[in-house]
Order: sequence, then C-alpha cells, then structure tokens
Amino acid sequence: MSRVESPSAVGAPLPRWYAHRYNRSELYRLVAATRWLPRPARLELARRIGHLAPRVLPAERAAVRNTLSVMTGAVGSRLDELTRDVFGEFAMCFSDLVVASRRPARVSAHMGPVKGIEQLLRQEGAVVSLTAHVGNWELAGRLLAQHSARPTHVVVAVEEARALERWLRRDGNGVRFVARSHPTVSLTLMAALRRGEAVALQGDRALGNRGDVMVPFFGRPAPFPVGPFQLARAAAVPLVPAFCTLGADREYVVRVLDPLPVVRGAEEDGLRTWVANLERVVAEKPTQWFNFFDIWNPFGF
Repeated sequence: MSRVESPSAVGAPLPRWYAHRYNRSELYRLVAATRWLPRPARLELARRIGHLAPRVLPAERAAVRNTLSVMTGAVGSRLDELTRDVFGEFAMCFSDLVVASRRPARVSAHMGPVKGIEQLLRQEGAVVSLTAHVGNWELAGRLLAQHSARPTHVVVAVEEARALERWLRRDGNGVRFVARSHPTVSLTLMAALRRGEAVALQGDRALGNRGDVMVPFFGRPAPFPVGPFQLARAAAVPLVPAFCTLGADREYVVRVLDPLPVVRGAEEDGLRTWVANLERVVAEKPTQWFNFFDIWNPFGF
C-alpha cells in the first residue's frame, strides 16, 4: 500500500468535496412535509423523484455509472437501470432520515434485525464504530446509540450550507455530532474514549491528506483514511465495523461485524481488512453505496 501525498505538502489548497445547487434547506422542508404520508407512499414518491435526479446531476450520474460498471460488470441498459436505482434508493434513505430527524421516536419503527449486536454490547468500555456511506448510515448510528449505554460521538463533515445542520444533526438520544474540521477534534475524541464512550466514524471517503492510504478496491487502488485505526490504536480500544442497508421489504438491516483489534504498527493492516469488508457489503448492495464521485481518484490528483 502507498500513501497519498497531501496537496498542502506542495503548496496547493486542500481538496474540497463537490457540492451541487440542490443541497438546500428548501428541499429538506419539502421532504419533511411528506412525513404525514403513509411510509410506503412516501418512499415510493421519493424513489420516483430520485429516478429523475440523474437528468439534473450529469456529473454525479457519470461517476455513479462508472463506479457501477467496475463493481458489477454491467453494461448497456442494465447499467443505466442500476445507475437510476442508486439515485432512487438514496432518495428513499434520505426521506427516512429527514423524517426521523423531525420525529426521533420513529427511528426504530423502520428497523428490522440488528445482526451481530452482541459484538457491540459485549464491549464493556470505549469503542470506535466504523461505518460507510452504505444505505442509511446516519439512521443506523442513532439506532446503535439507543442499543448502547454509552454516549456516542459521531464525527461528521461540516455542511457548507449551515442551515442544513439542524435538519440532520441534532444532538440528543445519546448522540452528539462532532465536526471533523474542528481544530481540537482529536482531543475531543480521545477524551470521550477515555471516559468509556463511543466514537463513530465513516471510513470510505479519503480526506486528501497524508492520512490517506491506497488500498485495492474492486481490483483498483483507491485512497482510504487510516485515521480511525490510528485513533483506536492510540486509545487502545477495539474498532467495530457496522453497516446499515435497506432490504427488499424496505426495512433496514444493521450488521455489526467482528471487532478489529488494532496494535501499533498494524493500523494499515486493519484498514486493509476494513476495505475488504466494505467491498463485500458493497458487492451485495451496489445500488446503496452513495458516493457520487470517482472513488479511485476523488480529488483528480
């Protein structure tokens, strides 16, 4: 494996994730307004609207189509169908997330089985939970926090449109959101782990700095952040992978995998294992991996 050289190391500005003009609070209000619909009708409406999204998001459509072609080998009309399904399933998950954020008591109503929850519950002390942008990861974080007696600190990127924060990231019910860009974030997370609490991170998006490591993903090297493993090693706590996907019956299934112990010098080995787990989950649910960019070259280096 190799590390990705930081753009800042050569005087270039740090890379930024893409943004699009549709990420606006007005859209969140429209989605929240559908909360009075029966859930099957609401999700079907969201799915149909999502199927229209590729027409107004051509760059994201191209990135998703390329990713699916690598992951599934699909071509032609089958590839077009899978691409449309990514946007449709994202819209359903987004609808559930926005509605649940306004009505927190309904979070568990959308959930089916939690497979492997004993892996999390048997961890008596602090734990780092690692997930990815698969299915409804933010909804799952709230559910896992309800199953745990520990407060859970969820590390997130700061929304460029700050008005969106209140729609998705309200502290409460055992969950506290922590901005990744905050200058003292590392100290905050270490302090939480030393108190025996939980830290939840996402491990499928490179950060564009020296903490990114190239790991094979569907046969091609892609950058992934090693930071979660460095945090777990520094705090001497286990790292527990977890995923949340939407089933054919439109219930969410949460899978908690075996903990990954991390020791000094083996952080990149742990990262390799994590990426292998991620690849298996994504192969099972390719239309629920919601990364709308080129995963193998996210910053155009």
